[in-house]
Amino acid sequence: MKAVVFEQFSAPPQIQQLPDPTPEPHGVVVKVMANGVCRSDWHGWVGHDTDIQLPHVPGHELAGVVEAVGKDVKQWRLGDRVTVPFVGGCGTCPECHSGNHQVCDSQFQPGFTHWGSFAEYVSIHYADVNLVALPETLDFATAASLGCRFVTSFRAVVDQGKTAAGQWVAVHGCGGVGLSAVMIANAVGANVVAIDISEGALDLARQLGATATVNAAKVPNVVEAVAEITRGGAHVSLDALGHPTTCFNSISNLRKRGKHIQVGLMLAENSTPAIPMSKVIANELEILGSHGMQAHRYDAMLAMIESGKLAPEKLIGKRINLEQSIDALMNMDKFEGAGVTVVTEF
Repeated sequence: MKAVVFEQFSAPPQIQQLPDPTPEPHGVVVKVMANGVCRSDWHGWVGHDTDIQLPHVPGHELAGVVEAVGKDVKQWRLGDRVTVPFVGGCGTCPECHSGNHQVCDSQFQPGFTHWGSFAEYVSIHYADVNLVALPETLDFATAASLGCRFVTSFRAVVDQGKTAAGQWVAVHGCGGVGLSAVMIANAVGANVVAIDISEGALDLARQLGATATVNAAKVPNVVEAVAEITRGGAHVSLDALGHPTTCFNSISNLRKRGKHIQVGLMLAENSTPAIPMSKVIANELEILGSHGMQAHRYDAMLAMIESGKLAPEKLIGKRINLEQSIDALMNMDKFEGAGVTVVTEF
C-alpha cells in the first residue's frame, strides 16, 4: 500500500510503499476513502506522544470500506461503509463494561498505538466494539472529519458539559475542534461566544451559529469581554486549542458553578498550565476533560446530522491528496486557513 511514513520525529515524512495490513482475529482492515489532517497528528509527528514507535504512519480521522475481516468478527462484512472513534476500546475491561470505551484501560488509537490512516489501508482492532456504520447519505469526507474533532466536541458539549438551551457557552479557539463545538452548542439551543485571534475563523464561527465573537488579539481582557457579553460569565466553557492562556481564560470566564471542558491537548511544555484554583474553589467550578467518544454514542450525533440539525460538511476546508498531506501535517501548528483539511485522493 501507499502510505505517509516518518522515520524520525520532526523529520519530513515521505510517501512509501508498505505491505498491506492483515486483520487481527478480532479486527478488520479498512480501505481508507478519506482521512482528516488533525493537530493531534502533528503532536505525534513532533514526538509528543509516547505510544509512537518509529517508523510510523500517522492518521486517526478516517472513513472507508471494510476490505478484510478477522475470523472472530461477527457484525461486519466486506464492503460495509464505516468509521471509527480515534480512541478504541477493548470491550472487556471495567471501563468498557461501564460503557466508557473512550478511557479504556487497554485502549488503541490508529496513528498512535499502531499505524494509522495516512495510507490506502488501516487495521482496526476489536471491530465489533468500535466500528460505526455510516449512513448512505453521509459522504466519506464528512464522515472522516467527524473522527476526532467533531466527536470530541460533541461529547464535550453534550455529555460532559450537559449544555442546555439558553445557556452561554464560550469556545476558546476556533480551529476544527472549536468550530465543531460552536455548531453543536448552537444546535442544542445554547448561546455561543467564540474566541480566536483570526477574523477569518471568527467569521466562520458566526456563520455556524455563534451569537457573539471576541478577537483575543484586539481586546485588552478576554475574560472581562466574555463576562460582559454573557452578563456574568459562561455556564460552560471549552478550551478547544490546548494552550495555557486559553485554558486559564476558559476557567476564569465561568460564572459560579460553571463547567470548564478541556478539549485541546496539553502536551510538552504546555502540559502543566496555571489554573486559577482559588476561583475554582470559591465559585464551585467544575473542570472536566473530553477524550474522544464511544462508538455506541455515535447514533445520537448521526441522528442530528441526518435531521439537518448538525451540518459537519460546512466545516470542511481543503480536500487534498496523500502527497499534499505531508505539507498539511507539518504545518498544522501554523493554523493556516479555517476548517478541516481532508485527504480524499490516495
